[in-house]
Amino acid sequence: MRNIYKKLSVFFGILVFVSVSSCKKLLEQVPKNSTYYEAFWKNAKDARNALAGNYSLLRSAVTYKNDRYYLYGDAIAKNYFTIQYNGDGLEGIQNGDFTFQYNVNSLANYTLYYKTIAMSNIVLKNVAKITDAQLSDEEDPAAFRKNVMGQALFIRALSYFMMVRIWGDVPIVTEAYDDPLSAPQLARSPKADVMKLIEDDCHKAAGMLSWTYTNAGDAKVTANCGSVYGLLAHLYLWRATMLDVSNNNPKLTDVSSADTTINSLMAHGNYATVDTANYKNIFIGRSTEGIFEINMSENTLEGSNSNVGINFLNGSYINNASNTPRYFVPPGYLSDHYGTGSTDIRYEKNFALTGTDKPMCIKYSNVVYRNPGQKLDAYLSNNMIIFRLSDFKLLKAEIALYKGDKSAAIKIINEFRIKNDPNPYLLDDSFSADDVMYEYIIERGKEMYLEGQIFYDLLRTRQYGNHIDWLSEPRFKAEGFYWPVDPALFRQNPLLKQTKYWLGKV
Repeated sequence: MRNIYKKLSVFFGILVFVSVSSCKKLLEQVPKNSTYYEAFWKNAKDARNALAGNYSLLRSAVTYKNDRYYLYGDAIAKNYFTIQYNGDGLEGIQNGDFTFQYNVNSLANYTLYYKTIAMSNIVLKNVAKITDAQLSDEEDPAAFRKNVMGQALFIRALSYFMMVRIWGDVPIVTEAYDDPLSAPQLARSPKADVMKLIEDDCHKAAGMLSWTYTNAGDAKVTANCGSVYGLLAHLYLWRATMLDVSNNNPKLTDVSSADTTINSLMAHGNYATVDTANYKNIFIGRSTEGIFEINMSENTLEGSNSNVGINFLNGSYINNASNTPRYFVPPGYLSDHYGTGSTDIRYEKNFALTGTDKPMCIKYSNVVYRNPGQKLDAYLSNNMIIFRLSDFKLLKAEIALYKGDKSAAIKIINEFRIKNDPNPYLLDDSFSADDVMYEYIIERGKEMYLEGQIFYDLLRTRQYGNHIDWLSEPRFKAEGFYWPVDPALFRQNPLLKQTKYWLGKV
């Protein structure tokens, strides 16, 4: 681990710019650049600046290399979108080969996640020491302190959750080091321990955060109690099904915990599904469905000119763009999920050129030009949706199937189809439980397309065999869905070991 911390230049030197406007809200603070602890951690502004830096690092971690959040969660589920060759070998991941040099050095490297975690640890350590007197400008110093620490705990837990799904066993770091060079070398901790840390962090964070926001500008793009419950529900389902992949029977105690958590989320979160007339607003961001999102809005000059969505769009959507975008939607995905002549709103709003051999995904196509006069310098102003309400409504069907309640699962799936399609294909009691699970994953594939979830859905439900040709059952049982670790990370740390499946291959 020491090599990770060496890359943390000292303290705030790693922080990136967070946009500034006239309204002084959490995400609109500029993190300070100070190498002296005694010059920092003196007031509420310092705490806000540090937390803003924590969110900036999280965004850097998930958007690195063509929005890798989507590459891990969608691209490697090959039949959902196709990456065309462009010289770097990125498309190799869609055949289950993660050993291309470019991919090993970028997608197999978790350094940016640990920078985010290191910042969370720094915030947790130092905000706890800020006195009530130093927070005298706050109406309730204790509540302010708890809120900042709760958000830092959530960011740390979310970072570990992302990593445990990608690599399985990963080093656990919960201590903040005043001198990064003094950080110890650490081995990978068992995934069970990583998941327990995530669970504990979520419980602590939930006790520190509220369901509402003090500032409207912080809504959805900073963590509240709903964000924590969303993460906790996903953690429970992942642990229920993926801690022991030799067993296809989910751990029902974790399934029940996921169910209870989602029930609380729906009861207390004040979230609401978006009507079909405003469907596209979900993916611009901050809709009534949104639970937690990564801010990527051009309203704060945080849009992206390398967003995953840009790689699907041609010149009809972006001035001077290529007529052959690098990514496209396999026609087979559309036929398998929608059939022909679909009237489903998700088909109509999310896809274009559907009659060609290279359809486009236009789910993220809110284009803003920084040079509007000449329509140059295009950025997408679409937030990265991490958790939203429809995700959890659908997960209730999965939970029902694990509990043997086929009828409840059918009811939920049919509700989604009725809501989104005036001519829906509905299920009935003649469908077997296996058939309903297949239709459930089809519905997830329609609802959650290109939201970083599909690959994990297929693993969790054991439906991967129907959709990912490179992932055989023996490879799944050998945990060959995990990523290797970039050898650069453990050459200087003898305690780190390569992911078991990739030993001798990387």
